[in-house]
Amino acid sequence: MRFHEFKNGDQMPLLGLGTWKAAPGEVGEAVFTALELGYRHLDCAAIYGNEEEIGVALRRAFDEGLVSRDDLWITSKLWCNRHREEEVEVGLRASIEALGVEYLDLYLVHWPVAVRFDVVGPKGPEDFLSLDEVPLEETWAGMTAALELGLTRHIGVSNYNLERLRAHAGFASPPEVIQVELHPYLQQQALVDGSHDLGVLPTAYSPLGSMDRPETMKGDDEPLLLQDEVVGAVAAEQGVTAAQVLLAWAIQRGTSVIPKSVHRGRLAENLAAADLTLSDGQMARLGALDRSFRFVTGTFWERAGGPYPAAELWGE
Repeated sequence: MRFHEFKNGDQMPLLGLGTWKAAPGEVGEAVFTALELGYRHLDCAAIYGNEEEIGVALRRAFDEGLVSRDDLWITSKLWCNRHREEEVEVGLRASIEALGVEYLDLYLVHWPVAVRFDVVGPKGPEDFLSLDEVPLEETWAGMTAALELGLTRHIGVSNYNLERLRAHAGFASPPEVIQVELHPYLQQQALVDGSHDLGVLPTAYSPLGSMDRPETMKGDDEPLLLQDEVVGAVAAEQGVTAAQVLLAWAIQRGTSVIPKSVHRGRLAENLAAADLTLSDGQMARLGALDRSFRFVTGTFWERAGGPYPAAELWGE
């Protein structure tokens, strides 16, 4: 396994287990199986609705001596209805309690979008709070306070564009990680390079094309990343799966990556990809696949008269 080392010496495994879309009744067993196989990095979020079940799996793993808390890197994310400064700690403590741990290794602002405290999924424009009403700087002040309290060892952002990341870089406690959609069809090289220049680690979500995301998030005639001819050819040359090629590509270009699976065989295959090395030629062929295609478009935040058009989220 390869690691990213932070300034304080903490090390994050570059390949972790994503838990978005892991269904109730499956996610706990998947997490326990992943820990058995050797995963030590778990990516969670309050909005995924499964942190309590993950917490049960963690307690089982601790009780059985499979791992200790210090062996693990655990990430969670602040949901959009907790963006006011005083609410950040409330949201973080709720995840800590659900997961059954004393602290998080990393806490991220999930989206640069604010909604009213009593809203989870906004229905209309009246459910949103604009960034004039709740600036991201206010949310970040709450994140910094949580860091100073020791509730999390590191803080970062998710679904930010490079301009927003740069705006946060001058803070006394700047982001250390940015989690965004990254794969050969959406390489975001300027964002990846800009993050590295700022000393921020990019983490790739939906690295395999997110074919199991909700139907409401899918468009017509979407490309199938796992069935791409170039990806398949590289996989054949390496004697591995297409998924393993995509994960190795992500790590080799200097990002961490968090694939999701609930199947033991695929969990094992994904983990093995952390030790796969692609040739320069193979990396170049995969690099030529970029088409700026998003599987997670952000259009689910758009409401007539609302403050969050998707193009503005991405700075487009």
